[in-house]
Amino acid sequence: MDYFKEFERFDRHIEKLRRVDSKEKVDYVSICSPNYLHDAHIRFALRVNATPICENPLVLNPWNLDALQELEEEYEKNINTILQVRCHPSILELKEEVENDDSDKIYDIDLTYITSRGPWYDYSWKGEHSKSGGVAMNIGIHFFDMLMWIFGEVEHQEIHISDDRKAGGFIKLENARVRWFLSIDKEDLPKQVEEGKTTYRSIKVEDEEIEFSGGFTDLHTQVYEKTLEGNGFEIKNVRPVINLLYDIRHMEPSGINKVNSHPLYKNS
Repeated sequence: MDYFKEFERFDRHIEKLRRVDSKEKVDYVSICSPNYLHDAHIRFALRVNATPICENPLVLNPWNLDALQELEEEYEKNINTILQVRCHPSILELKEEVENDDSDKIYDIDLTYITSRGPWYDYSWKGEHSKSGGVAMNIGIHFFDMLMWIFGEVEHQEIHISDDRKAGGFIKLENARVRWFLSIDKEDLPKQVEEGKTTYRSIKVEDEEIEFSGGFTDLHTQVYEKTLEGNGFEIKNVRPVINLLYDIRHMEPSGINKVNSHPLYKNS
């Protein structure tokens, strides 16, 4: 087992293994680095003839995906990402239910995710929008991906509030109307949250809570297993959510309204 604190030394070591055709050459590179480095580390993996498996977001900007697709063709490798929420039993059950509903119903959904973060967050790379993609991308990407995967493409969107620690808005999908609120501010935790708890996660579909607070333990393992079997998640799977979150990041907030705003901040 080799360990490196500097990426440059790691790069040199992996390149050496590749050039000497060692039995220890790297076949896969798992990328869990800060968001803004994903693109560069994916390119590194391809350059050393390894298959990249990268945490989402793959990139921060949609056009970066185009460049990576060109590299896929050049190196004849698939770039894989981690969409673990798509493997959650409750989410799979919800998707099946929606797919079996032939009533052309438009579902009303409230998405809430509040996960308290201290001052360190603001001073780290996560607090810089150019490096993290902002709150919506940094903590919300898997939820938006899941909703689009189940309820279809975006037809209309609004951003009502947005700052360094919270964001909220409305998205009209093909089969759903979604009011959403994401925050890293503990002051936004609902009163019903147990004392000492620092996270509140809720998805209500037609006022019915989708229980998925548990069941996350082995989801990453499942995704890695699917990837090694050749059934991983690829660029085409993440392009819609990267496009959406790029737009959210660059939209001017319109302010809270009585129709489409999330009740948690509309009534505060």
